Amino acid sequence: MNESNLKLFMDKYDFKTFEDLRLKSISDPEWFWDSISKHFGIRWSRSYSKVLDVSRGIQWPRWFVGGKLNLAENCVDRHLGTPAMDRIAIISETERSTSARTLSYRGLYHLTNKIANALKLELGVCKGDKVGIFMPMSPEAVASYFAIIKAGAVAVPIFSGYGKDAISSRLADCEARVLITADSFARRDKRIQMRETAIEASKDIPSLEAILVFGTGDGAGNEEIEPEERLKIFNWNVVDDQSEDFVSVQMDSEDPFMIVYTSGTTGRPKGAVHVHGGFLVKVVEEVAFQGDIKSNDALFWFTDMGWIMAPWEMVGGLYLGCSLVVYDGAPDYPSPDRLWEVVERNRVTFLGISPTLVRSEMKYGEANVRKHDTSSIKSFGSTGEPWNPESYNWLFNVVGNGTRPIVNLSGGTEVGVCFLSVHPVLPIKACSLGQTCLGIDADVFDENGKPIRDKTGELVVKKPWPGMSRGLWKSPERYFETYWSRFPNVWVHGDWASIDPDGYWFLHGRSDDTLKIAGKRLGPAEIESALASHPAVLESVAIGVPDQVKGESAVCFVVLRTGFSPSETLRRELRSFVGKKLGESLKPSDVRFVQALPKTRNAKLVRRLVRAKYLGEPLGDMSNLENPESLDGISNSK
Repeated sequence: MNESNLKLFMDKYDFKTFEDLRLKSISDPEWFWDSISKHFGIRWSRSYSKVLDVSRGIQWPRWFVGGKLNLAENCVDRHLGTPAMDRIAIISETERSTSARTLSYRGLYHLTNKIANALKLELGVCKGDKVGIFMPMSPEAVASYFAIIKAGAVAVPIFSGYGKDAISSRLADCEARVLITADSFARRDKRIQMRETAIEASKDIPSLEAILVFGTGDGAGNEEIEPEERLKIFNWNVVDDQSEDFVSVQMDSEDPFMIVYTSGTTGRPKGAVHVHGGFLVKVVEEVAFQGDIKSNDALFWFTDMGWIMAPWEMVGGLYLGCSLVVYDGAPDYPSPDRLWEVVERNRVTFLGISPTLVRSEMKYGEANVRKHDTSSIKSFGSTGEPWNPESYNWLFNVVGNGTRPIVNLSGGTEVGVCFLSVHPVLPIKACSLGQTCLGIDADVFDENGKPIRDKTGELVVKKPWPGMSRGLWKSPERYFETYWSRFPNVWVHGDWASIDPDGYWFLHGRSDDTLKIAGKRLGPAEIESALASHPAVLESVAIGVPDQVKGESAVCFVVLRTGFSPSETLRRELRSFVGKKLGESLKPSDVRFVQALPKTRNAKLVRRLVRAKYLGEPLGDMSNLENPESLDGISNSK
């Protein structure tokens, strides 16, 4: 890895080891983040006078004080006058496509400018306005994201699979004035009407004044829905008619450019506020140093506009001049090998994928992968949940041929984006998250706020970092209560973590998902990982339910591998198997067999809904689910 982006930075500043650089980045964060800005050539229209100001407290830092810039201009316009302008910026596929659409950096620049002009001149968007993006992954979605930011407005990405209530609750919360959507998209050969959903949602968004609709061009019509009298509907021809030139609005480093809401898997969504300067510098550093992305790479993270990994790949990847592969569709439709077909056809070099998605692919067998050439992959990205050894090794050995590193990273919507990550200049330990990211002063605390090692505790951060959320939209008290209230001046992230004797980090699930069985605390991921090591289990979810004797006990829902059938004998075997792995007192009180588990469109398991369904509690918002029918198999009756 002598030619990696990180090694080149280390050589430039004369660091002999990664540990030397890591310690320097934590002890002197102002030096580090200033050096990152200069090393990667962040474009400031007015230079900052101070790197960091914490006069308002560690919870409310200001980074790159007094600096002016525009994040979108940095990602799109920076390539003007360079050879990158004629390179491919975006490669786009859908479920139904037999070939990819492409857009060059020049084409992205022109399209972004035309959308920005339409927003400003036709829809009246002004600096600071909130603009929702409810679109499938496509070149138009990427360009719309940057156009909003170029115009000085605030982008609010929304999951393309959301229903009207989920859309309206988020856009009403941030008082959005405009929504950009598409007429429809396809999922498993079913046509999903986005325009209709957007108009229905608008009835509960008092602030919304206009909707801009992109036509997907497949001939699918929309049933006419009468919009509110106050609402104007604009077709995409208002974009086509605009000038290809647009002067980006220069923003203060601390001006918001995005409000991104959590997916709702942990309860009421939170709108994390992100700002131009800090997010740009942090994400460029991550994509360059952890992903080792260069201009000749093809970056493909299997994601949606509503998940933080979409801004991660769009901002970081396009700033660094690579080709961004976007896919709108299911990973196993119309054939089980669809994901690997996309990888092969587009010569993907960096593939971002979740552990749950890997487990879903495992059921189709190795042959499903091996009939495609995946040799273009140089490394994998992973985030969202802990790994279990079986799925980790399957990805590494079957897809990666035992030679491609898995860059396991973790952070969150509020983090922008990572606390922990594997780095390509260091050895990798299976399933681990490597070390803390550069510039991140993270630790593991026990319940008394004391650092611990080789034991599970709370993941905390002790110093501010540029990409951190500038609060939750309209909820400063909730922001403080959620992250800063447990230990003085310490961010408590809500993840169980541990650091082993070799210094490698591991996550063990959400601490707010914690089970307390007979006085012993453990994360559901520990039970799920134990089950995954049994040859019969493809995937599982563990929930905590009230128990008169133990206070709480675990109930597990299991999807079996091909060749295994549900039986009382197997049920008893799996309960005993977990007991032997984790301790007899932690053995599940029950194991239930199901055909599928509820997941978001990014293939993340939703334990909250499993528990609510099992206990007969209100399910709440389910619009982020890819497969709501899976809940039909969840029951507490024998």
